[in-house]
Amino acid sequence: MSVDRATVRRIARLARLAITEEEAGRLEHELSGILDWVAQLDEIDTSAVEPMTRVAAMTMKQRKDEVTDGFCAADILKNAPEVDDGYFVVPKIVE
Repeated sequence: MSVDRATVRRIARLARLAITEEEAGRLEHELSGILDWVAQLDEIDTSAVEPMTRVAAMTMKQRKDEVTDGFCAADILKNAPEVDDGYFVVPKIVE
């Protein structure tokens, strides 16, 4: 895949990079090379390769999914300047 100078300029503008004309020419060549390399990777048959998250096979530890309040509401409310019925009391902001 080939990248033209206009595409390099657009990418640089989107990335908010100021590049010279010389840098644009060099980046045009480099980006085209990168995209050609990625195109080569597309040619590899990976249909027999199992998706994985790490090199060593490992099962994730799981815990029971239970909803709790953390059992520390009283400790948290102790730090509040004013509490009413288990809630923080704050000044009214919206009229």
